[in-house]
Amino acid sequence: MVIAEITVIPIGTGSTSLSEYVANMQRVLAAQTDIDFTLTSMGTIIEGNLDAVFGAIRALHEAPFASGAKRVSTSIKIDDRRDKTSSSIQKMQSVQKLLE
Repeated sequence: MVIAEITVIPIGTGSTSLSEYVANMQRVLAAQTDIDFTLTSMGTIIEGNLDAVFGAIRALHEAPFASGAKRVSTSIKIDDRRDKTSSSIQKMQSVQKLLE
């Protein structure tokens, strides 16, 4: 299981608001059946096997171009842990447990 955090920033949109682009990218993710995803205030967390996550990343990067953006900046962080199963929820629970 791979966990990725992705931030896609359309550039040259004519507006400082990007919520329409973000909503469209969430629709693109919803069409992907082999990943889980969570929208955050600064990006999106994607979970799934490596091929599925990279496919979702490509689809997200392309989505603003399809909506008229002239330039796109995409930042990606990937956590690929192979010694045991991991998830975003499990990672958060581990930290919460230490805070108790």
